[in-house]
Amino acid sequence: MISESRLRTELNRTLNETHFAGLGERQQGKVRESYLQDKRRILVTTDRVSAFDCIIGTIPFKGQVLNQLAGFWFETTRAIAPNHVIDLPDPNVMVVHECEQLPLEFIVRGYITGVTKTSAWYNYERGVRHFCGNDLPEGLQKDQKLERPILTPTTKHEVHDRPISRDEAIREGLIDAQTFDEAARLCFRLFEAGVKHAAGRGLILVDTKYEIGRLNGKLVFSDEIHTPDSSRYWFADTYAELFKAGKDQRKIDKEYVREWLVSQGFRGDGTPPALPDAVRLEAARRYIQAYETVTGRTFEVTDGPVEARIAAALKRKGYAKE
Repeated sequence: MISESRLRTELNRTLNETHFAGLGERQQGKVRESYLQDKRRILVTTDRVSAFDCIIGTIPFKGQVLNQLAGFWFETTRAIAPNHVIDLPDPNVMVVHECEQLPLEFIVRGYITGVTKTSAWYNYERGVRHFCGNDLPEGLQKDQKLERPILTPTTKHEVHDRPISRDEAIREGLIDAQTFDEAARLCFRLFEAGVKHAAGRGLILVDTKYEIGRLNGKLVFSDEIHTPDSSRYWFADTYAELFKAGKDQRKIDKEYVREWLVSQGFRGDGTPPALPDAVRLEAARRYIQAYETVTGRTFEVTDGPVEARIAAALKRKGYAKE
């Protein structure tokens, strides 16, 4: 793990945004900034953290963790499901094929949990038993393992994501049946691979969100897979004990930040509270721990400004034009 003093130093040096010249049209998302070139995008993963569809602040080294962990998973699962990756020229950068994105996010859940309004437990706790086309039995408890993984899609490009079923998405014209079913098969296949790998590392891959695009007529996974932003991870060795006691699971993912926000009364409406340094530091520790636990690799950082390092790498690889 990175030393405490180094983490504290990075609190004031996080990568909040970039403005690189010579990379093409700049587009900004919640966490990533993309530079559009001919048939490809250069994705720069910043240290911004979002929750409840709002940008909350920054977390030290978060961008590097997400980018490198996404790169690890894309490479590890390439034979299982195709993806959009071309190159990783820098710890915070991924060069990808330009894809036509499907207008849904595909969320696979192996357990019932969560504090967001689109999560399974939030809805179940409020009486919902038919969730995104899935019939849920009575008597489930928070963090309980489901009989089998379920798919719970949400909409995209709306102010707040909206849970939606297969039939509703087709009826609303968001997707056709053949594309949805093919995407669902790929998601369950990828989730199964993620669950098996996580188990070998002493973790439970609880649930995850997938984004899918179309490249040369084929569906490919894009954005990120199985990262602490898009997934929940729990430690397997204490799951049963904590579940039986009705206590929160030990986790290494973004849920820590969401739960802190909920404790402050924020679920996406109004102005989000500023993240205290103590929360930012703890989140950084968890992100780095997630990277090292999942990959089995040591998280390595470089000295000096991250933006300058990225610019040099992109120029060296020929992605930046003079």
